Amino acid sequence: MNTKALLNLSVAQLKRMAKLKAQIERLQSRLEALATDSSPAPGRKPGRKRRKMSAAARRKISLAAKARWAKVRAAKRSK
Repeated sequence: MNTKALLNLSVAQLKRMAKLKAQIERLQSRLEALATDSSPAPGRKPGRKRRKMSAAARRKISLAAKARWAKVRAAKRSK
């Protein structure tokens, strides 16, 4: 905000601006505290591992996807 605009504000408006600025600073410090917190991400439960898919299962899914796409391509060619 420029100096000219500040001179045209009332005392109540200036006090309100000071309150809001203090509140913003408090919220920013809380946000920084949360960002530096070393706790795990809120979406994941600590200690829980991801399920691993076997190589055979990945291969089966891959072959099924390739078959689906082959079917789509074949249908395109026949049109």
